[in-house]
Order: sequence, then structure tokens, then C-alpha cells
Amino acid sequence: MTIQDLIGEYSITGSNQDENREVTYKDVLHLSLDENNRILAKWLINSTDEQKGYGFFKDNILVINFSYKGEYNKIYKGVAVYRCITKDVLDGFWSEKHGNPLYLGTEHCLRMKSTEQLN
Repeated sequence: MTIQDLIGEYSITGSNQDENREVTYKDVLHLSLDENNRILAKWLINSTDEQKGYGFFKDNILVINFSYKGEYNKIYKGVAVYRCITKDVLDGFWSEKHGNPLYLGTEHCLRMKSTEQLN
């Protein structure tokens, strides 16, 4: 798999960085490349909030450093790590700097317009 294979939009189901392991959100992740073949990521959370990040890809592992503005314009930062099962299926976890250090958030991504299904 190459970095170019990952470009596109993914439907996401995820859980927050807390003890609740149930799916707590469904969103969209858009992956593109910059001029240096670095991943540019944009998440659309709750159909309104945007998070942005940049990342790297090696050995079917995608790592994205992300940030977003929260309440009172406070900037939150974190990292998301995805195992690229196929070019259409990503399985990952994430952590924010000020999140609960006892837990990781999770994300399962399925390329939009894909025929593959998540288990």
C-alpha cells in the first residue's frame, strides 16, 4: 500500500477518551496530500466542528498530529494512530494532551463508496 492509496473520504465511528467504550460519535475524515507527500487530515465532527492535522505513513501505519479550537477558543492537540487494514479500512486510536490519561479514544474508518464492511 502507498500513501496515495489512502487519499479520499472515510466514514468514522468512534469513542471518546474515557471509560465509556461505546460508539459516541459518527463523523467524516478527509485525507489528502500536500506538496511534500505529507498527509493532510480534516475531520468534520458532529457535522459542524472541524479538526485538522498532518501526518506520516510507513509500514501501513498512519500517524496524524491534530488540533482544534474548543470552548473559549482554547486549542486542543493530540495524536491519532491508524493501522491501515486495506486502502478502504483504517482501525485506530487517539489521545489528546488534556484527555484522561487512563484511556484512549478509538476510531474505525471505512472509505466512503467502498464495498468493504467493518466488523
